[in-house]
Amino acid sequence: MEHTYTFSEKKDTRSGFGAGLLELGRKNPEVVALCADLTGSLKMDAFQKEFPERFFQTGIAEANMMGMAAGLTIGGKIPFTGTFANFSTGRVYDQIRQSIAYSGKNVKICASHAGLTLGEDGATHQILEDIGLMKMLPGMVVINPCDYNQTKAATIAIADYDGPVYLRFGRPTVPNFTPADQKFEIGKALHLVEGTDVSIFATGHLVWKALEAQLILHAKGISAEIINIHTIKPLDEEAVLSSIRKTRCAVSAEEHQRHGGLGDSIAQLLARTTPTPLEYVAVNDSFGESGTPDELMLKYGLGTNDIVEAALRAVSRKNA
Repeated sequence: MEHTYTFSEKKDTRSGFGAGLLELGRKNPEVVALCADLTGSLKMDAFQKEFPERFFQTGIAEANMMGMAAGLTIGGKIPFTGTFANFSTGRVYDQIRQSIAYSGKNVKICASHAGLTLGEDGATHQILEDIGLMKMLPGMVVINPCDYNQTKAATIAIADYDGPVYLRFGRPTVPNFTPADQKFEIGKALHLVEGTDVSIFATGHLVWKALEAQLILHAKGISAEIINIHTIKPLDEEAVLSSIRKTRCAVSAEEHQRHGGLGDSIAQLLARTTPTPLEYVAVNDSFGESGTPDELMLKYGLGTNDIVEAALRAVSRKNA
């Protein structure tokens, strides 16, 4: 059946992180924050102002920041690092692997300005490989929330998880449609719309576009099930398989490379258990370029209509 979600405002997900971090600071004295010269961009300034003794400005030295964060955990602190997604992963992968992931340090790697929606800063900053990089690290949790409210809830929730976490969010304002009082559960997918013809598994900014696509598909006589995969690792395998058993075809939608992202995680699961037609909505082995977020999302095949077309292809493959 058709299901319409509404939103009262658009907000950037990075501000959800900033609000969550400030709330955490007031609740948990062990929470500390580190930033690599991007305090305003990461919306960490409110935490810095209220808790200056628990905030560490490391400068443009991201590798050092990761080492410092790993060390702080030894004394029982819960460090949240903040910089752009490109600098949170690609620039410091060795430090994350060796100093954080290998020994299971309780570091929360918080990454803003991910994906094409970084916009005019261009390909050098628009990392589209970060989810793949981070999910391959043993023991690393990977979270990609969809709006302001969910990012705030995720930021608060990961402080209670003992182990390394990668939290990904962005710069653009997007519809804020999930509940303000939600309880975020790591590894638990959210069923947004029930459907019978095709399963659409979306993450991050693509969740809202999947909801828009569902309305278009409904008008075409296609019943789409929409599932918000906010936690890419650990993947909620039961939620995926339960939906697939009903619809028998699927679409994955993400602001990331096709290789190594959410779609690949779902494909691996289906190949092992229930071979199923799966269509990807993702960047197809390409770097980005400078442009507005909306222009880039359309050019690189991440728009609402791209999800619609992928769903129609999946349904046709199922029925072939």
